[in-house]
Amino acid sequence: QVQLVESGGGLVQPGGSLRLSCAASGSIFIFNAMGWFRQAPGKEREFVAGISRTGSTRDYLDSVKGRFTIARDNAKNMAYLQMNSLKAENTAVYYCAAAVRWGTTRKSYDDWGQGTQVTVSS
Repeated sequence: QVQLVESGGGLVQPGGSLRLSCAASGSIFIFNAMGWFRQAPGKEREFVAGISRTGSTRDYLDSVKGRFTIARDNAKNMAYLQMNSLKAENTAVYYCAAAVRWGTTRKSYDDWGQGTQVTVSS
């Protein structure tokens, strides 16, 4: 088990950008998938993006395709989520997660961070 700590959240205007970072306390190479999820008030936690160990496979929630980009740096034990053209509906707490097996559901992921708040508002 590794500890995951997210950073980079904050308040941004519609159309703006944020880059979320996820720092792991140990090696993330063992994790076949690193993912980002989000949870808005009153809603279920949902998958936003996932990346395989080598980065050869990336998957995104349809509504963020073309605007969000997930990346990972196994040497630095870091994962990232670049978010561009942000919209009000992207407001949520964003969570970093790690999975031994590839998956895009909440149940697929073994370790979770505490989350970072992203608020998109003018």
